[in-house]
Amino acid sequence: MESAEKEARRALARLQRSLEKTRRELLALRGALETAEGEDFPGEDYATVEGLLDQAHDFATREGRRLQAKILAAGGLEPGRVRRTGGL
Repeated sequence: MESAEKEARRALARLQRSLEKTRRELLALRGALETAEGEDFPGEDYATVEGLLDQAHDFATREGRRLQAKILAAGGLEPGRVRRTGGL
């Protein structure tokens, strides 16, 4: 695998991990503030941010599929014909 492809895969993995962590932290913040603020809590704002995180996650997933297809095609393989096995 070329270094640019390797770096792209690493960057994509870092992005996905950071999005997962951001979601966990947002949920923790929401839980703490929702309890403390009660009716004053801006639930709609948090729902909006959660929606944006969903969009970012979907983007990262699409980019992962696109990158995988390019890597497979560069190696002469068709993405739909590759099977994963549980063994060696």
